[in-house]
Amino acid sequence: MLGVFLSEIFIEFSTILILLLTVPLASLMTYKFLKKRGKSQLYWSIGLWLFGAGVLLEVLFSFNIYNSFLIKAYLAAVAFLVSFLALGSTVLLKNKRIFNYYGIFFIFSGAFVIYSLIVSSIGNVLTNYVVFGVLPLLIVISSSVMTFPAAAMLIAVAVISYRKTSSKKMLSIIAGVLIVSIAGSLYIAHFPAFLYYSEFIGILLLWFGFI
Repeated sequence: MLGVFLSEIFIEFSTILILLLTVPLASLMTYKFLKKRGKSQLYWSIGLWLFGAGVLLEVLFSFNIYNSFLIKAYLAAVAFLVSFLALGSTVLLKNKRIFNYYGIFFIFSGAFVIYSLIVSSIGNVLTNYVVFGVLPLLIVISSSVMTFPAAAMLIAVAVISYRKTSSKKMLSIIAGVLIVSIAGSLYIAHFPAFLYYSEFIGILLLWFGFI
């Protein structure tokens, strides 16, 4: 049974399906931003497009299309999408000081991630058509520095926003954002198919919240 979930056909189908769900949602968020000019829609839109870019790269990987530039682009998309989603969620707090502090952290941690990707050498880390290998320590550290505080911010905003609004749609959005945010890190798990389960569930929750 495990072999089915790690098969090339399953992974190709899963990544294509997730991509087909992600692109319309990212387009919808972009449309909402252009219509309302809300900062949260802008940052969430960028985060979703980065998520879509990451899934597109997963599609390429599933067809065994791989090189150093593509894997570095994938790791950058995974790291930055979490921070953009967190930045969008921070807007909901309506606290300019917190937003500015997190924005400064975002800039410096993002620069650290980019630096680590430029100076590090990554070989072939594909196993069963997914990213499943050991990454250079500097990349692991820089990605962790950027994504862990972003995940903590997302959780904090989720609790505060739900206590204020008790909105099921808002809860669905925050839950979807959290799941999508952690999905990219699941390539290190011993069951890589969880990556696609989490991405699929996260996108469905976002659809429910935004529609």
